[in-house]
Amino acid sequence: MTLESAEDFTAPADQPGTTEVVTATGSEWWRTAVIYQIYPRSFADSTGNGIGDLPGITSRLHSLSALGVDAIWLSPFFTSPQNDAGYDVSDYCDVDPMFGTLADFDTLVSTAHGLGLKVIVDMVPNHTSDQHAWFKEALASPEGSPERDRYMFHDGQGPNGDLAPNNWESVFGGPMWQRTTNADGTPGQWYLHIFDVSQPDLNWENPWVREQFFGILRFWLDRGVDGFRVDVAHGMIKEEGLPDYTPPVEGASMGGTAAVGTDVVPAIAEAIQETPYWGHSGVHEIWRGWNAVLAEYEGDRVMAAEAWVDPLEKMALWVRPDEFSQAFNFGYMFTEWTAPTMRSIIDESIAAFSSVGAPSTWVLSNHDVVRHATRLALHADVPQGSGIGPDTEGKPDTEEGLRRARAATSLMLSLPGSAYLYQGEELGLPEDMELPDAARQDPTWFRTDHEKYGRDGCRVPIPWESDKPSYGFGPAAKSWLPQPTDWGPYSRDAQEGVPGSTLELYRTALTLRAQHGLGAGSIEWLDGFGPEVLAMRNGAVTVIVNFGEVAVELPLDEILLSSEEIVGGALPADTAVWLRS
Repeated sequence: MTLESAEDFTAPADQPGTTEVVTATGSEWWRTAVIYQIYPRSFADSTGNGIGDLPGITSRLHSLSALGVDAIWLSPFFTSPQNDAGYDVSDYCDVDPMFGTLADFDTLVSTAHGLGLKVIVDMVPNHTSDQHAWFKEALASPEGSPERDRYMFHDGQGPNGDLAPNNWESVFGGPMWQRTTNADGTPGQWYLHIFDVSQPDLNWENPWVREQFFGILRFWLDRGVDGFRVDVAHGMIKEEGLPDYTPPVEGASMGGTAAVGTDVVPAIAEAIQETPYWGHSGVHEIWRGWNAVLAEYEGDRVMAAEAWVDPLEKMALWVRPDEFSQAFNFGYMFTEWTAPTMRSIIDESIAAFSSVGAPSTWVLSNHDVVRHATRLALHADVPQGSGIGPDTEGKPDTEEGLRRARAATSLMLSLPGSAYLYQGEELGLPEDMELPDAARQDPTWFRTDHEKYGRDGCRVPIPWESDKPSYGFGPAAKSWLPQPTDWGPYSRDAQEGVPGSTLELYRTALTLRAQHGLGAGSIEWLDGFGPEVLAMRNGAVTVIVNFGEVAVELPLDEILLSSEEIVGGALPADTAVWLRS
């Protein structure tokens, strides 16, 4: 079916008490895949310069195959000045020398495919770097030229154009507009940048821009990639006339959502829908064009949307059969840690995505959010993008956070659809909350005059060997962000083969998920365990999660997996268990 706007979409009727939740079906690999996100800077360093790279990733792929994931998603490795960790691209068809070469990329793809792993590349279409040849040509060209029309240049307001075209605020803080200087030294036009000043927004109303990206997609598809994760898929099209806009609540301008457990989330979700630079219907034509390019290639190529869109019924518009294959479920990521809210978001997710024939996705962490081993124990308001640092009030308890994270992941991996893991979460890594200010590199830290810590805390290089320099991240002690001194026990070698470790919990869950076909299953809710317990059946597996503070009695069934030790037949607080049905 074809839907052109949210008004064309009718959500499935709410049915309280319904026990069975039917999911969408299909044979494509991505419908049930577990996809592992690699943040290249922080995964593995092959040279000792402190920065992760493509050969380093290739050398560690066997560990991911052994973990049991189906695919890897690589955050940007394109040529870039690295003002926003690679999300400021200066050449979409080459590898930044920091990460290696195109030959290194080809080796990575070949090795991954040899291990049975699919490869997904991160694409950043909303903006380029200000060092991209297109933008340099635009600056050197006269006002009104075809080159300038590739980007969003506008005259300023006021008698001399000294005021920005509107009052929009950048996601990273400060104005969303930057004034240029003409060749003769006089003030020129202004250009739009939703993110950093070094990331000018492209003009996606321009057919030339759309054609260039068709070629970029084919360049990587020809090299064997299995699909794309698309950054800011809800952006690109801005409201005609570029009207002034003031976000009613903090976080709405980010296209994101607030911290778990706050009552700000609904307000932000509502505000995003009225934002003049997020979620406009014109983006759907763009994605239908990209879908057609992927269809030119054999195999089931995937296209995943990073689109901060609420409610889920509207999010479903992004994953119709002729657009994206799947979209990140941020509503699930930020759901409050209670049984009723978790059941509600699972029901809503499956209903919304299934209504357009798409699988639901499940995700708990990524490179932009506080790691869920920390976030799930937050008892204070930390809006998305703010981060946690030495001066943050109400820091979470590490043990509580890890216990909840293990239970949350156990629940997530039992659900039908596709799941995303972020590097290091299989080790139980918490957010690094003690990074020294001098080490921070996130643009948010600088553009907010150090008011927000930003995202560095979830991007610290991950540990591999407990007794090696940089915990085995690289052959030297150097790492681009300093690693905590107490991360030895989190290292992969310290957990390998250790019963009860977080690594072995993930490995067991992924093995059982595959053996029992849970990704292609359907869930049936089981009542009678109390208001603080979530219980369901997916095929031959019964899953019970205790969100409360009091242990609950378990059925006398065989335990397949438990996120914490089960003693005396009672399920402890913040614990999940899988039973053979």
